[in-house]
Amino acid sequence: MTTSLPIRQPCPPGACICEREPLLETPGADLRILSLTRSEEKRLVERLENLQSLSDLERLQRRMYEQLGLRVEIVPGFNEVRTMRGINITLGELPGLCRKTRQSIPAAIRRGLEKRPEIAYELLNANDLLRDA
Repeated sequence: MTTSLPIRQPCPPGACICEREPLLETPGADLRILSLTRSEEKRLVERLENLQSLSDLERLQRRMYEQLGLRVEIVPGFNEVRTMRGINITLGELPGLCRKTRQSIPAAIRRGLEKRPEIAYELLNANDLLRDA
């Protein structure tokens, strides 16, 4: 007897660019991202909004990659960083990743950084932007 993990419901036709159906039809494809159901996405977004430290954020980045195959890169922007918008948060290209999820994860990380600005300062410091002169 096999048990299958719940997978994300399809988006309405024409509303998304996730390429869910071709991914499901590809033999041997990495389907981990489809295990991010809407309820799991809500839990992830809540967790990202309530970051406790830079190491917490880094651990969540590792777990997203391990469990979903999703790479999240967070680096200071090329220009001056005055607000959280100056921090670039990019998601790696991944078939099956919903358009709304592509927007909600970076937005949740920004909200988490806004709640705890010391994490943003640690991130900037880790990238040598706030080093002592």
